[in-house]
Amino acid sequence: MTLTVEDAIHEATGTWRRLGVERGAADEMAEELAADLTAASMDGRSVADYIGGDIEALATSWADERGLLPERRHLKETAVAAAQGAALPALAALAFWWVSWSHLLDPSGESLTTTLDGHVHREVREFANLGVPLMWVGLPVCVVAAFFLIRRAVGGTLQYHHAAASEATVQALTKALPVILVAAAGLAVAIGYFGDYVIGTYQLFFTAPMALAGMIGAVAGGAAWVRNRIC
Repeated sequence: MTLTVEDAIHEATGTWRRLGVERGAADEMAEELAADLTAASMDGRSVADYIGGDIEALATSWADERGLLPERRHLKETAVAAAQGAALPALAALAFWWVSWSHLLDPSGESLTTTLDGHVHREVREFANLGVPLMWVGLPVCVVAAFFLIRRAVGGTLQYHHAAASEATVQALTKALPVILVAAAGLAVAIGYFGDYVIGTYQLFFTAPMALAGMIGAVAGGAAWVRNRIC
């Protein structure tokens, strides 16, 4: 598909808007880019040849060279990205806990039989709850998955926004994530104990959403804290 002048201007304008360049400055650069592309076309050069095939990189370079990129720490974007990376592992960890807590995979049971003389005989068969070892295997897997998904989400988001010190943020986050994940897990355990001893019968309706929100919130806050220290 041939890249036209209109396509290039539209993509460049979208890039400047995403980077936070003021509208007036973006309009001036768009007019200048349109003039340059038109002149290049008259000289027999295609749009793709003039921009080097990457209009987003060209638009970012222009804005950066002219000092139009606003100073932003992207704390909100970092927190949201970390929350997105933590959401699936947190849900999985909660599912492993529920399978163990609910005895869903527990083969234990009891049976009642009535003898000829009218007595009821109760037989209890106890077996190991398979949900317990499954939980202890699944939880570490969730932690490892969360580690890599959070790093990837934060790094990709900062690169997408062309944020300063994105690599330094990912490196710092890599060192801090083990502590952040332990804190998130500890918060979830504390919520579970609170639900067990205070809420009682309906603890599942409290523990599940609160533990999920607590884990994701702890990770998002920790990632934003790391980013704030870097910037």
